[in-house]
Amino acid sequence: MSMGGVDGPGIRCVVFMQGCPMRCAYCHNPDTWKNEGGEELTIDEVAEKVLRYRTYFGKEGGLTVSGGEPLMQNDFVNGLFEKMRAEGISTCLDTSGHGCSGEKLETLLSNTDITLCDIKFTTDGDYKRYSYGSLETVRNYLEKASKAHVRIWIRHVVVPGITDGEENIKRLSEIADCFEGVERIELLPFHKMCIPKYEALGIPFPLADVPECKKSRIESLMALIPEKYGSFFFS
Repeated sequence: MSMGGVDGPGIRCVVFMQGCPMRCAYCHNPDTWKNEGGEELTIDEVAEKVLRYRTYFGKEGGLTVSGGEPLMQNDFVNGLFEKMRAEGISTCLDTSGHGCSGEKLETLLSNTDITLCDIKFTTDGDYKRYSYGSLETVRNYLEKASKAHVRIWIRHVVVPGITDGEENIKRLSEIADCFEGVERIELLPFHKMCIPKYEALGIPFPLADVPECKKSRIESLMALIPEKYGSFFFS
C-alpha cells in the first residue's frame, strides 16, 4: 500500500494485489506474478488503512487497486470498493482487463468509478508474443466498463522497436474511439529499473537488451493522439 499522484485523478491510496495471469515482456513487478506472497489482510483491515488517508484525497482522490492483476481477486476488490463507496471515497481499478469476466466483472464495475486500462499491445499477434494475453479480452473489458458508465483512462507502455511505431499509436487511438467513457490516453516510457527484481528472483529479463524509451520519442508520439484524449505521459 502506498500513496500516489499518478494512479488516477488526485492523490490516491494505492493497494497492490498479488497474482497475475499475464507475463508481459516489460513487466516491472515480477514479484507479483504468483498468487502466493505479499501480506494477507481482510477487507476490513485494508479499508481501515485506506480511511486513515482520506484527509489527503480532496475532491478528486481516493482508492486505486492495482497489481499484479486485481481482477484475479475480484470478490475481494468488489467488497473493498463497496465499503469505500459507502464512505464516499472514489474507487479506481488499475487493470490489464484479464482475470475475470461475466457477471462477476459486471458487479465489480458497478462499484468502480474509474478504470486505468493498460492496453499492452494493439494487435493480437503482439499480445500473444509478448504477454500471453488477448486484445479481444481487453476489448470485452472496455465494452463492459463503457456500458457500466465507468470513466476510462487508457495506458500504454512505449517500448522501442515494439510499441513505438506511429501506426501502433494510431491503432491505440482507434481502439479508444470504439468505447464511450474514454477520457484520456497516457503514454508510459519503457524503462529497466525492474532488472534488480528479476535478478533477485533468478529470472532473466526478456527485454534486457532493448534501450529505454527517450522522452523525445514519447513527445513525438503524443502528437498523433487526438486532443480529446488529453495525451499524458510520465517521464
